[in-house]
Amino acid sequence: MTARFDIRAARPADAAIIAWHRARMFQDMGDVPPALFDELRTTSQAYIGEALARHEYVGWLASPAADPDTVVAGAGAQLRRAFPHMLKLPAGPVVAQGRHAIVLNVFTEPEWRRQGVGELLMRQVIAWAREEQLDRLVLHASPHGRPLYERLGFQGTNEMRFQGILRGFKDEP
Repeated sequence: MTARFDIRAARPADAAIIAWHRARMFQDMGDVPPALFDELRTTSQAYIGEALARHEYVGWLASPAADPDTVVAGAGAQLRRAFPHMLKLPAGPVVAQGRHAIVLNVFTEPEWRRQGVGELLMRQVIAWAREEQLDRLVLHASPHGRPLYERLGFQGTNEMRFQGILRGFKDEP
């Protein structure tokens, strides 16, 4: 599997391909109406370029070993700080420093799926998180991606999401 693909770190100049992957990912899940695809892609591109330059976002891109100029998949992680908290380790509880990352933009071009490149990228993300000694690594999984993530050690948690309106809502005086 690893001999078939080369993995490299993403750079700010890669923001366009990462934004394409992001918009396609949401499109494949049925979450982006066609009329909003280009807006999602262009606004993502601007943010991703800035986040890569600030080292707030780190990413990896995969290319076939025989064609290093063609990006066929990618994955990344956005660093975020949280309050110190308790962390249960096999050796016992410790106080975590609140160094978290959320895995984002995991996408493989359709013709390259089921060839191991997604797993290869996710193993890269996990290795990076271990090197960085993060306290927590999380992601939101589509039903299609869930088996891979579970196989790699991710599991569902007790997280809940507020479903009320937060944007465009003003309390009446």
